[in-house]
Amino acid sequence: MALWRTQQFGPIRVRIVEYSPGYLADHWCVKGHMLLCLEGRLDTELEDGRRFTLEPGQSYHVADNAEPHRSSTQTGAKLYIVD
Repeated sequence: MALWRTQQFGPIRVRIVEYSPGYLADHWCVKGHMLLCLEGRLDTELEDGRRFTLEPGQSYHVADNAEPHRSSTQTGAKLYIVD
């Protein structure tokens, strides 16, 4: 399960997202994001098979329509996301 707290600033959306342990996204996302891991551990899989793991203090960004991706977490994670 994912719990979102969202604030919109014109075209920019800022979110705190909390993923429960065992979360797996049910789709490939093509939207661009900037992510900062605040707590836990987030695994990101790209459609081409590459995988990345974020831990607290680590971040990444992906552009719109650049690399389809989906997230999962075994432990749960809390993220700060701008898109």
